[in-house]
Amino acid sequence: MGVLSITGIKPGSTSLKLTAGKITKTVPITVLSRNLLSYGPAEGNGLTATVNTDGSLHVTGTATGQWCGLSWTFPCPVQGTVILRSPTFIAGLIASVKFLDAKGHQLGGQVTSGGNAVAIPAGTVSLRFGILSSEATPTAKDGDLRIQLESGTTAHDWMRPDNTSLKGGGMN
Repeated sequence: MGVLSITGIKPGSTSLKLTAGKITKTVPITVLSRNLLSYGPAEGNGLTATVNTDGSLHVTGTATGQWCGLSWTFPCPVQGTVILRSPTFIAGLIASVKFLDAKGHQLGGQVTSGGNAVAIPAGTVSLRFGILSSEATPTAKDGDLRIQLESGTTAHDWMRPDNTSLKGGGMN
């Protein structure tokens, strides 16, 4: 039995027509975003995030302190290696994804925007995506972020995540 790999350009529903001899079947396919993040509106620690119509995040406010910000926790959708990239950024804010076990405790390591690809630790069941202030004295922010977490070691063009309605909150 062979393996069939399909890469879609745009997320959504479509179908694939397969023919073997005189038998033809149409198979429904759901094309998912390569962006594995889940996020949505969030407020906490002086920052507010809303989702733009293109799926990017709009972040405003002044963080209450260094390493304070916003976070979203969601089930880990893959195993293996992941990379985090942000083709747009806001000076003074950093993005990271931490790996959590079944009890919500952080496992070793994290992946940061602009860093190297990281292997997801064994036992990871969920991810915590965070946007944190890296400034010792945080300053006011108002801008858009396009952040992408994807499988593998190569970053591709930013793509809207499948889930942009996950409620987030403050993290410090």
